[in-house]
Amino acid sequence: MSPRRILLFAIAPLLLAAAPPRLVPDVSQRRIDIIYSFTGAELLLFGAILYPGGRLPEGRTDIAVVLRGPVEPILVREKRKIAGIWMNADSARFRSMPSFYAVASSRPLTELVNDRTAAIYELGVDNLQLSPSSLEAAEEQKRFEAGLVDLKRRGGFYVEDPKGVEITDGVLYRARINIPARVPVGKYTAETFLIQDGRVLAAAVREVDIDKSGFERFVTMAARNHSLIYGFCAVAISLLFGWGASAAFRRR
Repeated sequence: MSPRRILLFAIAPLLLAAAPPRLVPDVSQRRIDIIYSFTGAELLLFGAILYPGGRLPEGRTDIAVVLRGPVEPILVREKRKIAGIWMNADSARFRSMPSFYAVASSRPLTELVNDRTAAIYELGVDNLQLSPSSLEAAEEQKRFEAGLVDLKRRGGFYVEDPKGVEITDGVLYRARINIPARVPVGKYTAETFLIQDGRVLAAAVREVDIDKSGFERFVTMAARNHSLIYGFCAVAISLLFGWGASAAFRRR
């Protein structure tokens, strides 16, 4: 055997040990259709962790999964009681507000990563980068951010589950994320992070489409692509139903 081949055999274990692990993720549904009877869904995120050489690393590894909806600009207004009347007062605008955000992890995120790493990967609702576009003071922006996040939490659009990921034999993982009935439509990203000793060792992404189907999709597309005709039809239908109701009451 040549010296070069001997050298390759000698350093092969070292190369395998230095190679990073790899994630093989998947989701139970690549597309979720919203119809008139849609009351919500449960999305299963699962997969495997492939370690170089098939050997499990020393120490514990953890998993965090994030399901993120499409970003959208949003204007937040604060109502105040002025002269006995509730009126819109201050406001703040954000450029990149995730319409939906859910994170599940094998342990609480504060035990997995430090604040800097959590901010880099936007792990946790408090670490979302909302990109405010208004010129309010920092304290005012934080107040509006807190109020907006609180509204999203109460609506079921921002969710955190610190024990939502199950890991089997250090290799297989799975997590379940509930999709609310009033979920925004669009293209979602399911991100999986492999974490050890406060560092993200690997990450992988899968996409999920959530869209309306059937008659709901027809109405949505009509309103989006033919807004003028849709408006006239909506007014005509309202007038027709109003006339029918008044006619029915006159007969009584």
